[in-house]
Amino acid sequence: MLSFLFKAGAAAAAVGGVLAMAQPSATSAPDLRYAAVGPATSVPFGWVDFCQRYEGECPSDRMSAVDIVMTERARQDIDRVNRWVNGHVAPISDPDHWALIDRWDYPIDGRGDCEDYALLKRKMLIEMGYPRQALLMTVVKDANQEGHAVLTVRTNEGEFTLDNLNDEMRPWETTGYRFVKRQSQEDQNIWVALGEPTEAPLYTAR
Repeated sequence: MLSFLFKAGAAAAAVGGVLAMAQPSATSAPDLRYAAVGPATSVPFGWVDFCQRYEGECPSDRMSAVDIVMTERARQDIDRVNRWVNGHVAPISDPDHWALIDRWDYPIDGRGDCEDYALLKRKMLIEMGYPRQALLMTVVKDANQEGHAVLTVRTNEGEFTLDNLNDEMRPWETTGYRFVKRQSQEDQNIWVALGEPTEAPLYTAR
């Protein structure tokens, strides 16, 4: 791709480059370390548009749900990718960047907003061998009820959030966000509701 993503790929190789251990997702009694997953819901326009432009990256093949086994190596890899992307992408809104209200894209010029950070983190971790089914684009609402996008990382120790507004890899329940919806583990082009029903934001920002 363009030069920024070549650098990102090299960074991913330097960070890890090992095949991640994974285990089937738990299906037993509710565990508060994991967000409550509801039925299928509407797919964000930004994801649909992204997939039309990056068709090869959005196959609809169904896969078994798996979680990342949180070894010390995995924890270090995820933390380093989160910090690397946060430190190498400059924040810019979609209207200023693309003259569009909402556009999901890789930050190919080193600039982007929340979903662009999350997409790049997801891409880097997948290229390092971590399972796509455990790396889920997620839409949330902040304390002001504004839309925001983060990357959810499902592990055997719970779900963690990678956020462009925070360098720490935080358990989902400590973020202060209201989780709205995210990709299904089994099919990345199906999105599922999270928690209590709430109106989805029209677009994500920051």
